[in-house]
Amino acid sequence: MLYTLSKNTRTFPKEKLNVKIFTSRDEMGKAAAHDVVIKINELLLKKDELNIIFAAAPSQNDFFYYLTKNTLVQWNRINAFHMDEYIGLDKDAPQGFGNFLKERIFNKVPFKNTYYLNGQTSSPEAECVRYNNLLKEKPVDIVCMGIGENGHIAFNDPPADFNDPSKVKVVKLDKVCRQQQVNDRCFDTLNKVPTHAFTLTIPALLKADFIFCIVPTLNKADAIFHTLNDEISESCPATILRTKDNAILYLDNESSSLLKI
Repeated sequence: MLYTLSKNTRTFPKEKLNVKIFTSRDEMGKAAAHDVVIKINELLLKKDELNIIFAAAPSQNDFFYYLTKNTLVQWNRINAFHMDEYIGLDKDAPQGFGNFLKERIFNKVPFKNTYYLNGQTSSPEAECVRYNNLLKEKPVDIVCMGIGENGHIAFNDPPADFNDPSKVKVVKLDKVCRQQQVNDRCFDTLNKVPTHAFTLTIPALLKADFIFCIVPTLNKADAIFHTLNDEISESCPATILRTKDNAILYLDNESSSLLKI
């Protein structure tokens, strides 16, 4: 996959976070996929296998499209994880994050292993322990993620815990977070959105060596403004990305529309 950064792309640092703004969502997705592929291939020169966490959200669709088209990656040396999952949806529900990822990436490239959170488990506590142990066994190299309308990362709604001792936990989703699922057309009405979910915690995500955060659309403009301008605080969880080495935030013309650059 060949990619050349457009001359119209704007880039700037915000503390440790590198920000890239593209003229279109398609250009943003293409650039993010290019950068992830470059990093994967660089790391595979040093390691036998990699562990990557992927977010399940419509915001990632352009990125997934270009990532799965790439023929230069040895996917059979990569273990794939997903970062959050609703509790209590039917196993085959299209809104399930595991099903979303299966359709858009996990079944499209030949990963070595894919590790799913089980949202149908009868013991959420045991499922947290199981996934926590997997993450201990296979330390994360790369996280590919987004940011929610309320500033959440994964399902860590505000006020999030920047020092959470767990890697995986059960959370109650706040109303703004649940409404986003309706706004994204994943559910018809708010009362159909589950109230609880599994999530990887903020320390678990920041443990990765590299973070690629892909955030398009006008719905995210307010969250991006606060992510880059607010005090780093648990009241806007995504602000923590500004403290992370080797993190890149990808925006399009809409999600960046409130920024003064």
